[in-house]
Amino acid sequence: MPSVLRHYLTLGLLLSVVMLLSAPNALAASVNEQGERFERVVEDDGQRYTLIGSGVFRYMIWTAYAGAYYQLEGETAPQPLSNVPRRLELAYFHSIEAADFAEATEETLKKSLTLYEFNQIEEDLERLNQRYRDVAPGDRYLLSWDGEWLRLALNGEVVFEDDSAEFASAMFGIWLGERPLGDDFRDALLGKN
Repeated sequence: MPSVLRHYLTLGLLLSVVMLLSAPNALAASVNEQGERFERVVEDDGQRYTLIGSGVFRYMIWTAYAGAYYQLEGETAPQPLSNVPRRLELAYFHSIEAADFAEATEETLKKSLTLYEFNQIEEDLERLNQRYRDVAPGDRYLLSWDGEWLRLALNGEVVFEDDSAEFASAMFGIWLGERPLGDDFRDALLGKN
């Protein structure tokens, strides 16, 4: 092998090592948000999901929860309101009552949807609001759409299922839509921060 070629191969290898060492988060199997760990790759029911982004939602003076948004492996461009299989995991830092979840969900959807859109999902919303559970610090809600079913699970236990793609998009829109609960949190979840 000519010495010039060997020099370039050696230089290329050294640069690769330096780049990997200078970006330790790229090698990590998970991300950490305020002490809450989220895996970079999650497998569920035979589908693999990759992390798009993560962040912390702050409400007034409170750090409310940490979250992570995933999409089906290979779908790297954020598509939170499409039919792409996706997941949103939220880890809570404070206790919240089920009734407060129901009230906040309804209020947020009424603000973010047209009256026609809201009327289309109102029955699904009423069923969901009856299924919320109280959360304590450390609890996690998982909202997922696998391409056929919307599911809400609390600490791994499914508490609600629905097959409406429109309702799935409305629910993901609460955090990831055009009028989300928080622009900074949405941008972090979509990997824009």
